[in-house]
Amino acid sequence: MAKAWTPSSWQSFPAAQQPEWPDSGALDRALKQISGYPPLVFAGEARSLQTALGHVASGNAFLLQAGDCAESFEDFSAVNIREKLRVILQMAVVLTYSLGVPVVKVGRIAGQFAKPRSSPFERIGDLELPSFRGHIVNAEAPTAAARVPDPDRLVQAYHQSASTLNLVRAFAKGGFADLNRVHAWTQEFVASSPEGRKYEQLAAEIDRALRFMRACGVDTESNSRLHEVDFFTSHEALLLGYEEALTRQDSLTGGWYDCSAHMLWIGERTRNLDGAHIEFLRGVGNPVGCKVGPTTDPEYVLELCQALNPARIPGRLTLISRMGANHVEDKLRPLLRAVRDAGHPVVWACDPMHANTYTAVSGHKTRDFDEICSEIAGFVRAHSAEGTWPGGIHVELTGDDVTECVGGADKILDSQLDDRYQTVCDPRLNGRQSLDLAFRVADLIRTNGLA
Repeated sequence: MAKAWTPSSWQSFPAAQQPEWPDSGALDRALKQISGYPPLVFAGEARSLQTALGHVASGNAFLLQAGDCAESFEDFSAVNIREKLRVILQMAVVLTYSLGVPVVKVGRIAGQFAKPRSSPFERIGDLELPSFRGHIVNAEAPTAAARVPDPDRLVQAYHQSASTLNLVRAFAKGGFADLNRVHAWTQEFVASSPEGRKYEQLAAEIDRALRFMRACGVDTESNSRLHEVDFFTSHEALLLGYEEALTRQDSLTGGWYDCSAHMLWIGERTRNLDGAHIEFLRGVGNPVGCKVGPTTDPEYVLELCQALNPARIPGRLTLISRMGANHVEDKLRPLLRAVRDAGHPVVWACDPMHANTYTAVSGHKTRDFDEICSEIAGFVRAHSAEGTWPGGIHVELTGDDVTECVGGADKILDSQLDDRYQTVCDPRLNGRQSLDLAFRVADLIRTNGLA
């Protein structure tokens, strides 16, 4: 794609948020080992996602990007993967049925291990320790030994990602995602929550629609679109050595693809135009994303679009807005105008979580469900005002019944965060809150005349 680019050219640029590995020889051995492993995803799959995101960019589809804030080595299980996928499928059904457009399903899964930190050190009680950077780097236990970066964790992350992908593909294509199962996905919600009962009503309508199609002679049994889904993976491309080790040259096109995931994104802390992260991602053929926060100005966004998508390929670039509920309309509208007027075919998605994090009285980091919804509402209003398409949402969630974000239909209080606060990093929506959010998003888009 780009002139003078190679998978290792990022090494000549300043690279933020990289761990200080104590043993460079062990790091080299781990990365060499990973570079000899099979790719986790294939170039053709990444191109399929880019085509689907091109439909989002043109206003004919919607992006649902969701999953863990940081995947865990300790909590890795088939049940956790299945429940996370189930919640995402539930949300996708709500959005598809309510908005009348296809939903592109992208998980923060099978590689979302590394986390950027605001400081290289953190204080825990009387101890000052190196920050926990995700299980791909170190452990969260509050000891000096646990916080030492360990290159063997890179190899473990590869193997866990491969196992996760294997199971996700089986669920997506093996019957779990069958539209006839929409009732089975949510039995435990129906009796106990308003959003569950609302979902059950929608599921009954889908059942009636399928019966109607069969009565009209449509063969719903042999139509794979009703029984399977395309499900893609994504993560923040933070550890550039790991990403380089999984970059492969496509045998069909000759282009380079980062085969650690279908889609990669750059975070708010690493989006320096002269930095290593943009240098690396500008040269791979995957669809890429970039977080943009309240300090972002139109000039920067246009330079970013030119750097990451100079050929203006629809679906290549997703801009993920994370402004904060109180700033989103005022800060986003100038960016929407600049990108629209310059003719860049980007996907606009809303991350309503990262700019709305605060510390509760209990000491836990949390997010308020109403503030999350408020940011999405401002995001939708900004697009309505500028005549652009609010293309998607990017949220952190889990299928577990956690108490990490306050509010929602269950009215979780600050005092209840201790009950089931399980995240290794940032607070996530639980299943009920996630389903409620999907209904809220659909209502917001419809009431603003965009669907």
